Amino acid sequence: MSFSKHNRKGTINGIIFVALFSLLAIYISNLAIFKNIGISPLIIGIVIGMIYANTVKSKFPQTWNTGIKFSTKTILRLGIVLYGFRLTLQNLQDVGLQGFTVAILVVSLTFIIGYFIGVKILKMDKELTILISAGSSICGAAAVLATESVLKSQAYKSAIAVSTVVIFGTIAMFLYPFMYKAGLVPFDATNMGVYIGGTLHEVAHVVGAGNAISGAVAENAVIVKMIRVMLLAPFLIILSIFIIKTGISKSEEKKKITIPWFAVMFMVVVVFNSFDFISTKGVSLINTFDTFALTMAMSALGMETSFDKFKGVGFKPIILASILFIWLVLGGFYIVKFTIAL
Repeated sequence: MSFSKHNRKGTINGIIFVALFSLLAIYISNLAIFKNIGISPLIIGIVIGMIYANTVKSKFPQTWNTGIKFSTKTILRLGIVLYGFRLTLQNLQDVGLQGFTVAILVVSLTFIIGYFIGVKILKMDKELTILISAGSSICGAAAVLATESVLKSQAYKSAIAVSTVVIFGTIAMFLYPFMYKAGLVPFDATNMGVYIGGTLHEVAHVVGAGNAISGAVAENAVIVKMIRVMLLAPFLIILSIFIIKTGISKSEEKKKITIPWFAVMFMVVVVFNSFDFISTKGVSLINTFDTFALTMAMSALGMETSFDKFKGVGFKPIILASILFIWLVLGGFYIVKFTIAL
């Protein structure tokens, strides 16, 4: 146990160590150069964690590893639960049937296409394929983290999946405003917002791309993105059953069908948050703490990721992520056009 008498001191020191990394990541993310391009502290956290893991990790006490592992599991799940305070049920009503339809189609089709291409065509590792597909289809790094906790996969696989989110999400954040201003996307502010929110990877990418066009586009984009985030909970429940039925995992622990409690609590928090029991300032403070918790989880994930594990993986993850990126840009465009006609 992490907090047994024998491990307690090392666990606490490890958690404090990860928290310091998280504070550093948040500080760096607030620097103008990173803030202007919408790089979230979660992404910076995993990067500096990986730098630590592959340089000076051996010089620090091994007893701290229990605290690092605690951060990748328990603190991660707490962060996913608290993520529900960013959403309300009213978000569904604000964008109507179109936003809800786009979110469901994008999430389901992107994951199915990603899994089929990754496993059947590219012959990739199934867990890595699922992580990349989840990150592309739902909400980027947060979805990768949540999916990893259901798969119980190795840390380096999540690191690879997150890196694809960073690469293609950042490209999309600059590409969408360019396409709109060049007249390549014939949508009004409402539909452009739906298009951005329905197809970009990270919430930060959505905010960056939306605001680069207009405030109205950004508002609609964020709402649709939040609906995609809401779909994380049912996705994780379906995934946990899918893992058992398909025999993806061989260990006895993974053969037990378990409903991810944090996914259920995530939805409970969304419902709770819809009734305004907590003031706007209180929700803002919770969201700030949640960003800190998720950054801790990402930093800890990076701390457990050695570059040696990347050997033999090759370019297939990038190929899969690039195919999904093209699908999101083109397929997402036609999905939005389809919903306009409804």
